[in-house]
Amino acid sequence: MVGKSNRAATVVVVLAVFMTNLDLWIVNVALPDLGRSFAPATLGDLSWVLNGYAITLAALLVVAGRLGDRIGQRPVFLVGVGVFTAASLACALAPNLWVLVLARVVQAAGAAAQLPTSLALLFATVPADRRTAATRGWAAVGGLAAAAGPVLGGLLVEIDWRWVFVVNVPIGVLAILAGRATLPHPAARENGPLPDAGGAALVTIAVASLTGALVQAPSWGWSAPRTLGLLAVAVVTGVWFLRRTARHANPLLELHLLRLPRFGVANAGTMLFGVGFAIMLLSNVLWCQDIWHWSALRTGAALVPGPALVPIVTVLTTRLAARVGHGPLVTAGGLLFAVGITWRAIAATAAPDYLTDLLPSMILTGTGVGLALGTLVAAGVQALPANRAATGSALVNSFRQISAAVGVAVLVTILGTRVDLSAITGFRVAWLLAAGLALATAATGLALSRPRAAAPPNRQPGDADRDLGPLPDRGNARSA
Repeated sequence: MVGKSNRAATVVVVLAVFMTNLDLWIVNVALPDLGRSFAPATLGDLSWVLNGYAITLAALLVVAGRLGDRIGQRPVFLVGVGVFTAASLACALAPNLWVLVLARVVQAAGAAAQLPTSLALLFATVPADRRTAATRGWAAVGGLAAAAGPVLGGLLVEIDWRWVFVVNVPIGVLAILAGRATLPHPAARENGPLPDAGGAALVTIAVASLTGALVQAPSWGWSAPRTLGLLAVAVVTGVWFLRRTARHANPLLELHLLRLPRFGVANAGTMLFGVGFAIMLLSNVLWCQDIWHWSALRTGAALVPGPALVPIVTVLTTRLAARVGHGPLVTAGGLLFAVGITWRAIAATAAPDYLTDLLPSMILTGTGVGLALGTLVAAGVQALPANRAATGSALVNSFRQISAAVGVAVLVTILGTRVDLSAITGFRVAWLLAAGLALATAATGLALSRPRAAAPPNRQPGDADRDLGPLPDRGNARSA
């Protein structure tokens, strides 16, 4: 009976994670239709549908992860699913673009409560020796959603873009009902205050100002007072956030964790790869619909092969990762992604040529994502002290969301306010930039491949935590 209960709880967790990842892919496919519905919105305006979500998610993930440590992962997870589901309905009913953006921000708050607690609840349902595989599988759920998302998004957009949000409602309701009956009740282990709320506000303002400057610069001008003002706000609030974090008793981000070499390297790789991945994801949608003039449904079907490969590659290489380590897989994934996106930069033309242009690129980049992305997440989480599983996984995902926002903003900066045939050169520049970032990711894989320093003979198991200085107990991975 316990085994069946654990399996049911795992299904609930996977269902909720699938829903939040599905939303990302569906909304990307729907973005051109959103532009037509809310004309004369610019590409920069539309980008806030994606970036408002990503920035809010990045700012709240650590707070939500720590809240789960403090009062229990189960209630935080279920509330998160409820908020996400209600906000999805609000998105579907939005009368204008900025109401939609606001609803997306609320949606992100729900997702922030789900993601770190979902991994912690997953850990509570599997034996300790299967947690590496569980972590990679948790990350692979995003790939499974990515495989279904483009086609499902295309089908729904053919009816109306609002249906891309309505689809979350029945999934969310089912997850809440099943979760109340099956999810475990791991004990809360943290009694201290929540992380610095002021720090969350500062990092939100910093990232929002930076991305705002990037996406508006093509229409405002780089030397315009508004652009320079946003850049100045980003610098001031960013520095303020770092100084506040270094001195605060309960900082939003425990930056001392980055002193763990493998954790710091894995997060650097996650940031680099995330920017390139976001560029590829949105650029392929815009290219198919605005350069090749394909429908949302045809675009969705065309984009399936790449994301469909992600969960397949992740599952097939689980044993290989255990045998050879994280580094070689990250390096191979970064190299394949770089080759695939460079292929597009060379082969893409205004005349549609799926078999020799988009398809080979999708196969190469999809394989690269399957090798690198989940492995980077696993490398980061596995490098953490035992009492930082939930908080550390939230930090990893914060970096992923910030990188997604930066990637979208960089692409919008390169393409300008409108996407038409005049933007083809901009697409090539963006793809080559993504290839460079993937090569840098491959280099982080080489760093992860280096042997760990041998522990002194008298070293005790708890010494890893003491290397970082005093760490208050904020939750244990076994209870997570």
